[in-house]
Order: sequence, then structure tokens, then C-alpha cells
Amino acid sequence: MGKTLLHLSMYPWFAIGHLTPYLYLSNKLAQKGHTISFFIPTKTQPKLEHLNLYPDHITFVPITLPHVDGLPSDAETTSDVPSTLYSHLMTALDLTESHIEHLLRDFKPDIVFYDTAYWVPKLTRKLGIKSIHYCVISTATVGYTLVPARQRSGYHSEADFLQPPSGFPISSIVLQVHETRRFARMANIKFGSNVIFCDRLFASSDEADALGYWACREIEGPCIDYLVSQFEKPVLVSGPILVEPPASTLEEKWVEWLRSFKASSVIYCALGSECKLTKDQFQELVLGFELCGSPFLAALKPPFGIESVEAALPKGFEERVKGKGMVHGGWVQQRLILGHPSIGCFVTHCGSGSLLEALRSECQLVMLPQIPDQIINARMMANNWKVGVEIEKGEEDGLFTKGSVCKAVKAVMEVDSEVGRLVRANHAKLRDALLNEDLQSSYIDSFSQKLQDLVG
Repeated sequence: MGKTLLHLSMYPWFAIGHLTPYLYLSNKLAQKGHTISFFIPTKTQPKLEHLNLYPDHITFVPITLPHVDGLPSDAETTSDVPSTLYSHLMTALDLTESHIEHLLRDFKPDIVFYDTAYWVPKLTRKLGIKSIHYCVISTATVGYTLVPARQRSGYHSEADFLQPPSGFPISSIVLQVHETRRFARMANIKFGSNVIFCDRLFASSDEADALGYWACREIEGPCIDYLVSQFEKPVLVSGPILVEPPASTLEEKWVEWLRSFKASSVIYCALGSECKLTKDQFQELVLGFELCGSPFLAALKPPFGIESVEAALPKGFEERVKGKGMVHGGWVQQRLILGHPSIGCFVTHCGSGSLLEALRSECQLVMLPQIPDQIINARMMANNWKVGVEIEKGEEDGLFTKGSVCKAVKAVMEVDSEVGRLVRANHAKLRDALLNEDLQSSYIDSFSQKLQDLVG
């Protein structure tokens, strides 16, 4: 079949953790010669322009958010507002529908990629355009929470989430009581324009012409097949896309600090750009690192209601760990830090991007998930693939202790322990597969061909 170059439009949810994977995919498709119109909030565009590797093929189209009562006028993404205002931000996205329709009539793309804007297929069908619900959360999460087997049965209570939907292929994913409360609360919350969250996401998948996932069969094969059988429509898998390795070098202050420690001895912790712990849990986490006795670097957001990480530290903590431990409240070059030979352990929230970076590094994994998709990811990695250890939390209250933090870290850091040997061996196998030079190109070749087949 001859190669057809397509015009594609991208309209992801207004969160950096969604915008960047969409841009990574756009880069890969632009490399194949396709043209991309990337819809993005106006003031957010400059923050992502450095990640556009093919500006001749990828055009940013600025979107001005409509006014929503209660939403700050300068807010554009989830990083601009507390989680309590995410629903208002989604309302703003929904209010762009008429503007997006105007742009689609003007641009006439072949396919529109979207995630939370469930109304996109209604527009595209009217305009003779194809739609793809491209999802950046794991297929395991979608399979556990949002497939027809669960959604059409209407069961989204706490008790319901203790069980996977019919036919779900991975028995090792089991939720705790405190997690089912979180799942049920999120599933049933009104999320923008008076739409229930789970209804929004299910409709986004159910109404699309095809489904796309930021996933790879090497990790999620059974779940991908499960989604094919559940939704009965084309499923496209883009593979484990990350932006190309940064050309920059690690900041000198981190190089200087890390070089004073032995190889594979430092604990690195980062819980993502939006995670905020309570002060008590923040302190338990850093005290757990102190208890381990190993050097550590924790890049964390200040706890709720506290201005800085320094103000949240336990009394006497900085003096006790001086020269050996550091808690940093700013942004760090995570991929470069993970690649430093002194780093031996990565304590992660299991967001999809961080998890992929972790699996492609040689650092041992300790998992501290915070929200539903991260919880499913952590169960997959700890229980199914056995490439790391999850920090234990209370069954009812969901709280961890400094002791449970230290226990998990030591389990993976001890090279000669049974757990240490097991996770190292499994991690090495998965890492080798993900670093296979032919892997990404084969995924994108297949993805591009299926886009052409969809258009016909």
C-alpha cells in the first residue's frame, strides 16, 4: 500500500502530563511526514515549544480559554490551579467546542486525536473527519475502570471496585479498601459541564472511531487485547514514546553533590509536578529516607498549606542529614539524574512518564502511587512484573510510615537479598526490551499505517 501523508489535529486535556505525550507522539508522526495542528492554551504554548522537534510539520494553534466563574483568569492547565478547580478547567475546555468546530471546518484534518473532550466525535462525524481517543493512562487502568463490562453495568461503588470487571486479564491487580474509596469518589464526581467523570471518559472511548494508547505490548499486552475485545473497534498502540535524550548536561550543583557518593548508593525521590502530601505524610517520607542511612535527594512539592519544603521538614532534620540528604522544592532534570551512576533507587509516584523513564534506567524501583491510574500502574509493576516494591500503606487509612518507606527502599537496595535479586533481574529484562533500537520505530511504523487504513 502506498504511503499517504495525513493532516492530524491534537486536542489533549489541559494538563502537562497529557500535553507532553501528545507532543511526543506528534514528533514521531511528523518524522514520518505527517502534518499536525496542535491545539494548545495560549500562554502554555511557550512552555512546550522547545519540545517541538519538527516545527515545519507541527503547528501550534493557540486556544483562549473561555471565562468560567471561580476559575482564575490566568489559569490554563492543572498545574495552575489546585485539584479542587480541575472541574472548572474541564468546563472551560467544554466551552471551547464551538471554537474547535470552527477550526476543524477551516483546517479539514483527516483525524482528530483527543482524550477528555468527549464531544469531539460528534463534531468529526458531522464534518466527515475520523476521531481517535488517544489515552495516556495505562491500558490496565482503562481495563479495570472504564470498559463496557463495568460501565454498562453501572457499578462504581467502593465495593464494586474491589473486583475487576468480567474478563479482566490480570489477577494480581487488587485494590485496598482506602483505594476503592478514592476510585469511587473520582468515578462519580461531576467533572466539567455537569458530566460524571467516568461517563466522560467512557463516552470518549465509546464514541471514537478508533482507540489509541501510549503503551507497548511488552508491558501491557493482555490488557491491550482485553480492550480490543471490549470496545470492538481498531486499537492503535504507539509504543513507549519519550522525547529524545536531552542535549543538555546535568546542572553542576547536582554533579558536584552526587559525585561524593558511591555508585548506586543514592535514593532519588520525585512524586510528580502536581502531587502534594499532607505535612504528616511528607515528614514520614523524609524521615524514612533518613532511617535508611543512605544518601538521598528528594524533589518534592511543599505539603498542603505550607509555603516551602524547608518549612515542612521535621525539627532538627536538616542538621541531622547535612551533607548526606537533600530535600529540594524546585524542578530537577529527572532523566539526567536517573542516568547518574550514583543513583541506585528511584521512589516514584508511578505516573506513566516517570515510570517509563524509570524502567529505561538502571535504578531500582520503589513505588508510592497517589491517584487511581498510578495505583494500577504500581500493582502492575510490583505484583505482575515484579520489577520493584510498593511502599506499604494502611488498609483502611492509606497512610504510610517512615518504617514502611525504609523497608521498601532497603528491599530493593540490598543486592544480595532475595527481593533485590528478583527485581534486578526482572527490571534488566524489561529494560533491555524497551531499549531495543528497533522497538520504537516498529511501533510508529505500524501506528502510522493504521492511521492511513482508518482514513481509507
